[in-house]
Amino acid sequence: MQRVLITGLAACMAVAAYAAEQWMTIPPAPEMPEAVESGTADVNGIGMYYAIYGEDAGVPILMIHGGLAHADVWAAEVADLMRDHRVIVADTRGHGRSTNDDSAYSYDLLGQDYLALLDHLGVDKVHLVGWSDGANIGYGLSTTALDRLASHFAHAGNVTLDGIDPEVENNALFGEYVGMMAQDYASMSPTPDGFDAFLGGVVEMWGTEKPGGVEALKSITVPTLVVQSAHDEAILMQHSQMIADTIPGAELLVLENVSHFANFQAPDDYVAAIRDFID
Repeated sequence: MQRVLITGLAACMAVAAYAAEQWMTIPPAPEMPEAVESGTADVNGIGMYYAIYGEDAGVPILMIHGGLAHADVWAAEVADLMRDHRVIVADTRGHGRSTNDDSAYSYDLLGQDYLALLDHLGVDKVHLVGWSDGANIGYGLSTTALDRLASHFAHAGNVTLDGIDPEVENNALFGEYVGMMAQDYASMSPTPDGFDAFLGGVVEMWGTEKPGGVEALKSITVPTLVVQSAHDEAILMQHSQMIADTIPGAELLVLENVSHFANFQAPDDYVAAIRDFID
């Protein structure tokens, strides 16, 4: 009996340890620090929320969040980077506090929005940190507006649909993320009851091939770090490796013990990776 109890206890401890794995949860982001400037810019026919942090020292960092999210998910990273960098964040069209003008979502349109925002702010060039859809926007800008990017930290992006893990549709953690963003949308959006339509529009964009695909990557001259999480629920490891192999001079960084939501799960490690690349 004692042996059975010990074996059972060991099994329970193993289950508890498994459940506590960092990559299996999405911790809430902390509160954003105080901004130097924030507001809503009238660009490309929409009102685009933005905020600026830190002192004006060198090329600023533009952080572009993932699909369904908003600028405040970068709170932990911004609090660190703003100590010695100017950091710009914004809510992508239709996300968070930004509006949409009933246009269909596309990566090309979202990229044009961010370029218009930089023009509005009088910023010529940025280090771009993109997560998920933010990385996809960055890949587009790397081929169409390369003079505006000093570098691209591209985490969890994809350039073809076969780079997406088909199991993501049934992934519980990804479903939890959608629920979290639905709550944030209701509290932040100018159209708080419009999440279902918003979700449908973004999902439709996710199902379209990216402009240029793999071939466009060959022309990229922007210094690029392709970042893949070891336990990513959405993006396949071999796809990120292919992107890194295709972009001239790019490298692949694998973040251990984290998933698609690494910026939530391990912000200290995440910001260290950004610093190692940019600085």
